Amino acid sequence: MRHCVCHSFNLHERKRMMEAQKILLLLLLCLNLVSSLVIAGAPPTCAANLDSKCADSDEWKGEFFPGIPKIKYEGPSSKNHLAFKWYNPEEVILGKKMKDWMRFSVAFWHTFRGTGSDPFGVPTKSWPWEDGTNSMAMAKRRMRANFEFIDKLGVDFWCFHDRDIAPDGETLKEANANLDEVVALAKELQGTKVRPLWGTAQLFSHPRYMHGAATSSEVAVYAYAAAQVKKAMEVTHYLGGENYVFWGGREGYQSLLNTDMGREIDHMANFFESAAAYKKKIGFKDDFKLNIECNHATLSGHSCHHDIETARLNGLLGNIDANTGDPQVGWDTDQFLTDIGEATLIMLSVIKNGGLAPGGFNFDAKLRRESTDVEDLFIAHIVGMDTVARGLRTAAKLIEDGSLPELVRKRYQSFDSEIGQKIEAGKADFEMLEKKAMEWGEPKVPSAKQVIHNFLSSNYPASHYVVVIANAMGPQPSQDLVPGSSLM
Repeated sequence: MRHCVCHSFNLHERKRMMEAQKILLLLLLCLNLVSSLVIAGAPPTCAANLDSKCADSDEWKGEFFPGIPKIKYEGPSSKNHLAFKWYNPEEVILGKKMKDWMRFSVAFWHTFRGTGSDPFGVPTKSWPWEDGTNSMAMAKRRMRANFEFIDKLGVDFWCFHDRDIAPDGETLKEANANLDEVVALAKELQGTKVRPLWGTAQLFSHPRYMHGAATSSEVAVYAYAAAQVKKAMEVTHYLGGENYVFWGGREGYQSLLNTDMGREIDHMANFFESAAAYKKKIGFKDDFKLNIECNHATLSGHSCHHDIETARLNGLLGNIDANTGDPQVGWDTDQFLTDIGEATLIMLSVIKNGGLAPGGFNFDAKLRRESTDVEDLFIAHIVGMDTVARGLRTAAKLIEDGSLPELVRKRYQSFDSEIGQKIEAGKADFEMLEKKAMEWGEPKVPSAKQVIHNFLSSNYPASHYVVVIANAMGPQPSQDLVPGSSLM
């Protein structure tokens, strides 16, 4: 009896399972039909008038950015979001054209390879010319879009990683051939006016670089990285680039327990020495400087101004990645710079440096995940360029007025005395200083007027900064102050 009941139960369950399978099959067929309808009804991701499949041809008929005019300067009163309000490239400020102070550069990787993905979400954007492949034809089409964008934005520079502009290959030889083919097109498209601000090798996304490149524990990886950098240096120089950047996104370690740090540091030093020797061989200038990324300063707990000024004081300021990060978020958000106060401080250092040439400002910044329109690419760059330009205008006002430099001079005025000059010349020993300390007694320490910094913000027009600083400085002190006297 028990056996029969079980048998009957199994037959009943089989019938139920068969019915469920039929329903599931019907659902799958319906879903497939809906999916087909959705795909069929969706707008094409490549031009409708292409004669062949997108991946088979790099041709693109018409404009990549139809309806977007060449971006012009219209002044602060303009309401046109596709116009510059503060960046006037030919305007001369402090003896130099704005475009020469800035040397703005479009970053290929974020502009044309950015998808809107983040640590918590999949891509949100795919530009009309994209076909979902990483083919050579697609790489060439992106390059054509790049130069139309550069032309309409009105900048003279672009920058790139090798693997972002051309697909990798199954072998190093194939990867180099792919890069050569795309670079040949870039050379043709950029003409004589546009050139790379810099190029670099992408030594971080491929699994071979999971332990680093120049600091990898595997000698074969070290050699591959050297070969990739060699090729990237060659194509950058071929395109007329004045700089080459080392971007060591995977260098370092996860744990010191399995790391010979001294050996890795020596390996990296040897890598740089080999690169320095090769750059001389192919014609790059013999200079090593720093590329300061503002968002990385944020992640390090610094201000961008601090890192730039530190580099400048040591004669090492070479280039600026013009981006910013969210201080409330703990990862590299790469946002476009919009803080005018920060831009003013940055430009004070750039002006003191005499500019950035042969470096410049590159927009290592990406659209927000929610910004998915093609025109957003232009708007974001316009806002970033206007922010830096407004910073330049404000910094120039401060310098021309002389109030801020005078404030700093007066703060250190006591070191202009005889003993101060001996200290700065390295001629004051401890015995001499002890005698002076006994003679002067307890020092009277004046205010540093730190509150003045609070006025360097976007809440005040450039013309107002000078007035605020002049008022905050108070009355002019006499010129016969002795060390310890109050300055303000």
